[in-house]
This record gives sequence, structure tokens and C-alpha cells, in this order.
Amino acid sequence: MARTVNPIQDRTRRAGLEKAAYLALYERGYAGVTLANIAEHAGVSRGTLVYHFGSRAGLLSAVMRRFTRTITVATRRALRQAETPDAKLQAFVENQFYGVQNTQRFYTVSLDFLAAATRDPELMAVQRDFLGQTLELDLELARLAGEDGAGARARQLRALVEGLSVRFLADPAPDLAAYRADCLGGLRAILDWD
Repeated sequence: MARTVNPIQDRTRRAGLEKAAYLALYERGYAGVTLANIAEHAGVSRGTLVYHFGSRAGLLSAVMRRFTRTITVATRRALRQAETPDAKLQAFVENQFYGVQNTQRFYTVSLDFLAAATRDPELMAVQRDFLGQTLELDLELARLAGEDGAGARARQLRALVEGLSVRFLADPAPDLAAYRADCLGGLRAILDWD
């Protein structure tokens, strides 16, 4: 008799597996993580991972889609809830640097994934989806200073955030408040706010 799959339980199971894979990616890096490592981290068999995701690449693509979508949705929600332009900027910065451990983990995995994506079209598609999502948010912020030049400002905003995040990763003792303040100051300068 065929097994009946409950879609809610299946989504919950996949989400748990993706989280375990994310943590394994952080610990071992994209090149070093295997399905066996992830299965051990999740407390399941490799077959369970293959059943849900098809392959290592399928699992790691799902992981990055989930976590980039999570960041984008949280940032979009924070921007919507902020009532003033300055509050929007602050909400954006807080979502880009959202705790030392979480920020380090996310940017470490993201950069490792990006490096792998330069050699894998499937992974690059995931990266391009994320860039499209962030562009929407960046444009929303850039338009706070008007429509003229919004595209250039959006690219500058993203470059600032990504540059600071790389510095954050390399910093042996990152001061979260200082990085947030630097990011906020840089965003204000790009938007030509005093």
C-alpha cells in the first residue's frame, strides 16, 4: 500500500532538513559538506535527503532559496512597518546585521554559495533570484531620495551592505552596533541626507 503524505508534515520536515543543511554548510563550507554530513546533522538517513531533494545540489539550492527568502521577507515586512523614511533605513540596517552569530553564519554561507554558483548554472539561478529580490528592496530605499538616479543609488546601497558584510566576516571581534552605525551613515550619505 502506498504511503499517504501529509503536505503540512512534508513541508515541516523539509524545513527542518533545510535548517540542518544550513548549519552543516556553515560548519563545513559548501565544498566540504556532503549528504552524509547533512544527514548526520539532521539525524536522518541520506536516503531521506535524496527522497526530499533529489540530490546534494537540489538540497543546497533549496537551503539558499529558503534562507534568502526569509531575509528578504523579514526586511520587506520591517520596511512596511516603519512609518518614516529614517525608520525604514534603520529597519533595513537591522535586518542586514541582525546579530553577530546570525550575520556571520548567513554571510559565510552566502559567500561560499556565491563562489560555488560561479561554476554551476543551477546555483547561479538561485543567486540571481536573490539579487532580484534584494534589488526591489534596494530600489525602495533608493526612491526615498527621489526617482532620478534611483537605480544607481540602489546599486550603491547594495555595494555598501555587501562590502560591510565582508568586512564584518573578516573582523576578529565585530562590533555589531558599529557596523550598523557605519551602514546607516553610508546609506544616509548615498541618499544625500544630512
